[in-house]
Amino acid sequence: MNDGFEENKRRAATWFRSLRDQIVEAFEGLERDHASGPLTNEPPGAFDVSETTRSSKDGSDAGGGLMSVMRGGRVFEKVGVNVSTVYGTLGEQAQLAMAARKGIPGMHEDPRFWASGISLVAHMQNPHVPAVHMNTRMFWTPHAWWFGGGSDLNPCIEYAEDTAHFHDQQKQHLDPHDGALYPKLKAWADEYFYIPHRHRARGVGGIFMDDRCSGDWEVDFSLTQDIGRAFLPAFVPLVNRRKGQDWTQADKDTQLIHRGLYAEYNLVYDRGTKFGLETGHDADAVLMSLPPLAKWV
Repeated sequence: MNDGFEENKRRAATWFRSLRDQIVEAFEGLERDHASGPLTNEPPGAFDVSETTRSSKDGSDAGGGLMSVMRGGRVFEKVGVNVSTVYGTLGEQAQLAMAARKGIPGMHEDPRFWASGISLVAHMQNPHVPAVHMNTRMFWTPHAWWFGGGSDLNPCIEYAEDTAHFHDQQKQHLDPHDGALYPKLKAWADEYFYIPHRHRARGVGGIFMDDRCSGDWEVDFSLTQDIGRAFLPAFVPLVNRRKGQDWTQADKDTQLIHRGLYAEYNLVYDRGTKFGLETGHDADAVLMSLPPLAKWV
């Protein structure tokens, strides 16, 4: 499985970094261009960027990445766009989780891994603007490789036309690959982003895939890229449509309560959160997805 994969790894990591740069630029543009409505008298937000590092148990380099976080913007209350490339050996818990999901032979004898990806979560100032999550990633071991990721919309006040636009953009980017993909990945997102103890979804869904390995790396990488490319045209028009709307304190309370669902899901169920913490990645970067304020009543 190792032959040729160093170049594939490099290309994947380069793409995730490129997507990160596009999104950061677009989000800072939304801050600068916010000209009418709430908070326009405040200075535009900008990302604070810091490097993250990871060390193996013996102290050797195990990768890292960039953590880009904007707090207290005019449009974004808190948004993080993280990119990382990490490597090393999987611990016992991570090995067991991987084996349970994929049944990969040889994992215990050779637990080396490499993973790269981008992860984004945006919590908005205006309760009428939906929160959003997106990530795409590639994972490699000497025994197997796969891609994963997707994006989903999390409005506290839903607008049917916003939901329809978000899903339509996902479909438009997936259909050229296979007309059956969008309904499959939509259903997967509905299942994955469900909160069992609340008996409800955390948002209005989107698309999601995991363990994607068709056997053709180029095909799967192309699909993963288009999942990333779908994000900005799916989300930015919704921000522009809603960011100037006035809101009430009741609207803000609705938003804070809804954020509680998001926090519960990420801390209890999210695989990425669990993997990041179990493999020793920077805790602040892993928990970047948590909202700045939330409410439980």
